[in-house]
Amino acid sequence: MIQVEVTIMGQSFKLACQEEEERSLREAVMYLDDKMCAIRDAGKVLGNDRIAIMASIYIAAELLSMKAPRGPLSDLTLSEVKQKITGMHETLDKALAPQETLF
Repeated sequence: MIQVEVTIMGQSFKLACQEEEERSLREAVMYLDDKMCAIRDAGKVLGNDRIAIMASIYIAAELLSMKAPRGPLSDLTLSEVKQKITGMHETLDKALAPQETLF
């Protein structure tokens, strides 16, 4: 195992992986960083935890739409999946908004 230092949204992380997996890990981190920065820069999502959750949902939807040709997302375009995710995000915002005043 080797230690790999990566940066996601300006924050450094040390991750462990097999030496032969380092390139794949770095590519995955760059992909995640791009997604998270795009969500942050759009300005609609506040908080790194929410940004991470939204990025995870986008990435999971992309993976499911590619991996499951007959799955629940197979009849949707990526744009339609993104619209559904945006709707989920709005629902989450409404549900979590009262909690933000507690902190």
